[in-house]
Amino acid sequence: MAEVSHPSPSVAHRYFTRWYKPDLKGQPLEDYCILQHSNRICVVTLAECHPVLQSGKTISSISYQISANCSRLQNKVSGKSKRGAQFLTELAPLCRITCCDGDEYTIYSCIRGRLLEVNENLLHNPELLKEKPATEGYIAVVLPKFEESKTVTEGLLTQKQYEEVLLKRTASADS
Repeated sequence: MAEVSHPSPSVAHRYFTRWYKPDLKGQPLEDYCILQHSNRICVVTLAECHPVLQSGKTISSISYQISANCSRLQNKVSGKSKRGAQFLTELAPLCRITCCDGDEYTIYSCIRGRLLEVNENLLHNPELLKEKPATEGYIAVVLPKFEESKTVTEGLLTQKQYEEVLLKRTASADS
């Protein structure tokens, strides 16, 4: 009897719990994926069906300049208590993605916490977002307050719940 070899799970699958926020701010298909590590750090990325990741979209630029006075690139974190980190609410913008077809998407935090870092590699290589959204193409890393680390995922969907949302979308698109 031949043994079936299974590929070993990726770091993202082994150490992170996936949470989803579909249709953020009522925008259809603008879905986010939050990867929550057991140490409570959260990685914000786009869910597989976000319009930016759909075929045919080419990203022309990514900007972490949120307003005249706020750039996520100026987030300077120091020390164990993460002094200097920008505090984010669930609807705090992280960046703006502009596609070559003129479409623009504002990407939001989806969770409350301190901004530990943004992915500056996307500035030079925006295709990472499409090629490896759950790993090198992440958008930002956020640390929820310790006392909120259990409640930070309230309002987010589990992988199973999100798959049900996707099935309903497919069913309504087919009818």
